[in-house]
Amino acid sequence: MRKPYVLLLCLLSLSLGAFGFLGATALPAQAADNGSWSVYPVSSQVAARPYFYLSADPGQTITDKVVVANKTAKPLSFRLYAADAYNTARDGGFAVRTVKERMRGVGAWAKPAKSKVTVPGHRTVTVPFTLHVPRDAEPGDHPGAIVALDERVDPGTGSLALGVRRAVGARVYLRVSGPTLPAISVENVHLSHHQPLVPGLGDSTATISYTLRNTGNVTLDPKVELRARGLFGRTLLARELTRIPSELLPGQRVRLTEPWRGSPQFDWGDVTLTASATGTHESASASFFALPWLVVALVFAAGVVGGVLLVRARRGRARPSVPVRPSRRARPTPSRPRSSPSARP
Repeated sequence: MRKPYVLLLCLLSLSLGAFGFLGATALPAQAADNGSWSVYPVSSQVAARPYFYLSADPGQTITDKVVVANKTAKPLSFRLYAADAYNTARDGGFAVRTVKERMRGVGAWAKPAKSKVTVPGHRTVTVPFTLHVPRDAEPGDHPGAIVALDERVDPGTGSLALGVRRAVGARVYLRVSGPTLPAISVENVHLSHHQPLVPGLGDSTATISYTLRNTGNVTLDPKVELRARGLFGRTLLARELTRIPSELLPGQRVRLTEPWRGSPQFDWGDVTLTASATGTHESASASFFALPWLVVALVFAAGVVGGVLLVRARRGRARPSVPVRPSRRARPTPSRPRSSPSARP
């Protein structure tokens, strides 16, 4: 039986002082790094580039270079490939496709000059790559990465250890010229309550879940505001959420949750989520009815008892009366005719 493998993509942002000296090349700020190797763009003469920021017209081919730096004392071998980026379902983080997945953007358009590279200990290797944008490419942002994958499998530890392949990717932010449309939507808003059994004895909480979706063609830096109103329009909650992705990529959706501590134990109202980014704004709401469990149980029990009594009462009224059979009259016994006295001669 083959072991499942997990691809870990370390896209960390580290400062220049965190790297020290690697051969004759110091690493730029914001390089992607996992502690053993780093991947980053070749620096220009003006400034270091944390990521690849590229722009092109449909049908255009551009070239650039990527650096792979080995931070260990032993040689390391990598497989280089280009990959499309996406938002993770768990928290909306930036992630890239594995080498075996189908690519539609940067992953299909970019080709490193070498697919295999070995980097000596404490050295760097620079690899050119070309990126050809198809003539029918859609305008807007196409995020991806140039990935250095260590194909060796780390067996891991523990009774349920999984084989792990580690990889580091230098992000690629490509914009294809043409009309841009920033658009965001909030979908499937739902609120679930966690009430104490007895009203007033314990805290109540709620969990608000919703889907944040980028329906446009540019990367968004979203902000989400949460408002909750109770009976008669009372404001129960108003705050800006922080547990949202810093980048929502085009076409991506993320399912998010937000805890509400101290939510009402008895109220009727609605929650509204308003998402915004540069050039776009959208809201969605959901109603809620907060009721303690004890009250729910009592209402349910009263309903059951009342229903049983009502059914019995209806059955009693609908039951037909038993007809009384009339008593039979006794037939009169026919009287025997009296014999007339015989005439005596």
